[in-house]
Amino acid sequence: MRKPTEKTVMHSYPGMVALITAKFNGKSNIMAAGWHSYISYEPPMYGVAIGRERYTYELVKKAGSFAVNFLPYEKADFIQAAGARSGEDVDKFIKGSMKYDDGITSNAPILHEAYAAYECETVDINSYGDHDWFVGSITQFYRDDSLFGNDGLPDFDKLEIPLYLGRSAYAKLDRKSPVNTFRVDD
Repeated sequence: MRKPTEKTVMHSYPGMVALITAKFNGKSNIMAAGWHSYISYEPPMYGVAIGRERYTYELVKKAGSFAVNFLPYEKADFIQAAGARSGEDVDKFIKGSMKYDDGITSNAPILHEAYAAYECETVDINSYGDHDWFVGSITQFYRDDSLFGNDGLPDFDKLEIPLYLGRSAYAKLDRKSPVNTFRVDD
């Protein structure tokens, strides 16, 4: 039975984890972010919460840009490692054998294995508690069209999406996962 509690209850999971990349002054880094969101369709804008103590925080702030990358389920171990290690201590791209190209509109790394990615130019930063919310205007989109259907939805015969459950656990959204399309009648 549900009851009031004095403890913080975080129940925003399961959800997708985005890999945030940034490059400044010859230094690149990648971090896993569970708190992120598309925040405007027109103009296209994306936001991500980054802890001020994170190595990526200063790179994103100084670069004035970042990229948001989404990897398939087969890379869930890399996603977890990208969130558990600091780029100050290890080059996560080398450690995880993750190749990338610099973005078209920024220097932010765009991962070769990303099925979708966005380059963002930072337009606003606001502090909320122990994190800052970086808002970026999306300046370039990337998508592997071979992994999506004509309707724009993922083709689960070709793409398995990782969903973070919390506590380093991931579930797989794939062709075995039931998908229902609902129609709302007037």
